Amino acid sequence: MLDLKDLEYSELSEYIKSVGAPRFRAEQIFSWLHAGVCSYDEMTNISKKTRAVLEKNTYVSTLKIIEKYVSKLDGTVKYLFELPDGNAIESVVMRYEHGLTICISSQVGCRMGCRFCASTIGGLYRSLTAGEMLNQVIFAQKDMGERIGNVVIMGIGEPMDNLDNIKKFLHNINNDKGLNIGYRHITISTCGVVPGIYSLAEENLPITLAISLHAPNDGIRNTIMPINRKYPIAELIKACHDYYNTTGRRITFEYSLISGVNDGKKEARELAALIGDIHAHVNLIPVNKVEERAYKKGTRREIEEFCSVLKELGINATIRRELGADISASCGQLRKRTLNLDTAVK
Repeated sequence: MLDLKDLEYSELSEYIKSVGAPRFRAEQIFSWLHAGVCSYDEMTNISKKTRAVLEKNTYVSTLKIIEKYVSKLDGTVKYLFELPDGNAIESVVMRYEHGLTICISSQVGCRMGCRFCASTIGGLYRSLTAGEMLNQVIFAQKDMGERIGNVVIMGIGEPMDNLDNIKKFLHNINNDKGLNIGYRHITISTCGVVPGIYSLAEENLPITLAISLHAPNDGIRNTIMPINRKYPIAELIKACHDYYNTTGRRITFEYSLISGVNDGKKEARELAALIGDIHAHVNLIPVNKVEERAYKKGTRREIEEFCSVLKELGINATIRRELGADISASCGQLRKRTLNLDTAVK
């Protein structure tokens, strides 16, 4: 059966017309879906005849909250959602001065194999549909009882490995008949799938591109991020230049600091030289502890020294505030801890 949340508004309009209902019903149905209704019966301004047709051929997708944790440190909320097929994904809602930001997943698991990331343990089960990504925002907002105004696609999965559904999700969440979240309030992260960056640039949307870089040279990056063997740093940096030239949007480089691996002053100087001519911001992240990995973060002094070197060399850099540390808020940790990944639905 068809999940109407997987359709862009224009596609929904055509579908509604094809089942004999007037086009204006599409706007009403679209709005109801984005409001978080769980059945067609809740769409009180839609005729019973149209609702009966929809129930026969389509469904209203939902997410079930398996677990929910609220940080006592900063109010961060972490959700473990169950999908209709029994798989599970994570979403995290963070509270900032400017409002609520949600970090959503784009896949069930991940096949990129980054050595320091919990999300890739167990591999990729499947990609999420546009509707399943949208539901993370809808049902988290419904549970919070507050508007979520910012979206970060940086949870479980590699967004560029699911780009067709990502594009549909972007168009739908931006639609003023639905959640109406502005493109400038959306960030997409990639570990470096270069063709996806070019494809996203062709959309020419004013969204922020975040690059999970984590190393200043191919030697280190090949070791901790297998994707680099296919798309080495030189190709990735060129794609970043092209993305900025097309969209005019500043690039964010995510850099997890791993003690003894990529966090020395030498690496800081290499990083500054690598990205110095890009309009960018570096987000330094003390690496999260993953039980299956030996990587650990350095001391606070070492982290601050790395940041200082970048700033002295003219790089805009900040150390990311660690949110939800008491609730395993970094991506993949809760799902891995809660589920037996060997028996997850494939």
